[in-house]
Formats: sequence, structure tokens, C-alpha cells
Amino acid sequence: MTSWSPRARPKAGTPDEQARDPLFVRSIARAADVMAAFHKCDAPLTLAEIAAAAGMGKSTAQRFVHTLRQLGYIERDPTDRGFVPGLRLLDHSLDYLRLNPLVERATPILLELRRNVRERVDLSLLDDLRVVYAARNQSKRETFFATLVGHSVPTFCASGGRAMLALLSDAEVEDILARSDLKPITVKTITDPDAIREKVREARELGYALALEEVVPGEIAIGVAITGPDGRPVAAIHVAGSLSEWQPEDFAQRFAPLAQSAARAISRA
Repeated sequence: MTSWSPRARPKAGTPDEQARDPLFVRSIARAADVMAAFHKCDAPLTLAEIAAAAGMGKSTAQRFVHTLRQLGYIERDPTDRGFVPGLRLLDHSLDYLRLNPLVERATPILLELRRNVRERVDLSLLDDLRVVYAARNQSKRETFFATLVGHSVPTFCASGGRAMLALLSDAEVEDILARSDLKPITVKTITDPDAIREKVREARELGYALALEEVVPGEIAIGVAITGPDGRPVAAIHVAGSLSEWQPEDFAQRFAPLAQSAARAISRA
């Protein structure tokens, strides 16, 4: 299989750039906008809510929703309160995971790491301002979102995100911080740019990043970056435990070497 890097993925560009691109199919982009309306929602969406989120008129949204329903990408909520994503989307999630060479070669290494640490082990992929979880190997205690592949968190506050930032240049780190929405996820999320820069410098020195309750209350997480063939960060391993069971120093001493060894194995596989 070929190597994989999130930096190789084409960007949609601005509306003006899209208009000048002879290969860009605007109707497909509009359909993607309709599907993206569900990204931040906590309940089924009405047609009016989908239209507003997608930035289009209600009649236009109705045609897109109807077409996507016919194809299985949108469904009516069972309680008939609105629309939800359709089952067909899981086919594409499966395709992505099974055809991604990094996920394929990481999986047996992550499973072995999980057997050794007996805590939650995650694999996240770098997507600019966020990291997206592509594998989640569970521990004895979980929250709902901690079990979901596809869940994402901001790069600036995730342990794996900071581990990957540590392998970028200062200019690249500054660019990501400038474009990030530095809003807290928990009361412990570090949002001060100077404090984040200090955490990135610390990760450069240690070879891993440590985050305390910044994404999940009561959780400690270690992140170690995975690099691509060009040496740039493309993914990260996260090992997460409970602060009710671990002191941060003990957790880092116990699990950082194991996570670093696993990350090296995936990077050079």
C-alpha cells in the first residue's frame, strides 16, 4: 500500500477558488454541506435547521435532503422529530479505515500496547486544527464519546495533538494557534497561547505530551506522535487513565516508554 499523509489531502478552497476550478463540482460540495450540518448537533435536525447550517434556502435544502434520503445517507429520526445521518455512511467509514495503510499497520501494535498497559489506547489522525480518533481500544471505565471512532478534539489541547505540534516548526505552531478557536472543553483545558506554547516545548524535550483533565474530567492522557516517511507528524498514540488511580509522574513513568516504543514501531513499519 502507498504511504498516507493528511497533508496530501486536497482542500476545498475559498468560494472564488472553487468557481475558478473547472473540475470542482459545486452540487457535490452543497451535498457535503448538508451532511456537515450534523457535525455539531445533539439531536435530530429539522429541514429549516439543515438549511441554516448549510447556508442555503429551505427549498434547495429540501431537494438535497430528499436525494440523500433516497440514497440512504439521511434518514428520518425514529421518533419523527427530524432528520439524522443514514446507515449508508458507515460503509464509507469502514472503507476509510480498512484502506488506510497507517491504521492497518498500527492496529496490531495498538492491540499489543493495550494488553500491556491495561488502560485506554487511542489512535488519532492529524487534521490541521483537530485530531480525529481512528481507533479506540477500551479500558475498564469509559464515557460515551470515548468509545466513538470519528470523534475529534482540538489539536491545541489534546495530548496527541500537542505531541504532533512538538514536531512542527515554531512558525507552523503559531499558525495553528492563530487559526484555532481556543475555547475550553473542561474547566482544566489550557487556552492561554503562552501556556500552550510552553506545553509544546515540554513535549519536544520529553518526547511525549501530558494532558490533565483537558478533554475529559478526571482523565490523564499521554500522547506520542507518529511520523510519516518524511518525518512529519501524521498521527498520535494516546494512553489515557484515571487521576483517581494514578499520580501524573507515576503514569508518565510507567506508560510513556511503552507508548514511545509503539509509536516508533508504527512510524518505521
